[in-house]
Amino acid sequence: MALDDQIKIISDDFEGATTESIIDVLNQIKPHFKSQLISEYLQGKIQKIQDSDNDQEKKKQCKALLPYFDWYLQGL
Repeated sequence: MALDDQIKIISDDFEGATTESIIDVLNQIKPHFKSQLISEYLQGKIQKIQDSDNDQEKKKQCKALLPYFDWYLQGL
């Protein structure tokens, strides 16, 4: 499935998406940024989500990263 399609599916049903699928998409988006600093920042945020034991907190942190989906769809 194309990355654009994955992003749209998650955006349309964020509550039904797993944190693993959201992180997978974020990891696919990460190399597309022109700035290494942005990619490293995103990696830090992804790592923080993966290190959390609280599923509710993971989902909350994932929601804060949804603008990266929009940026990707708009052509970064």
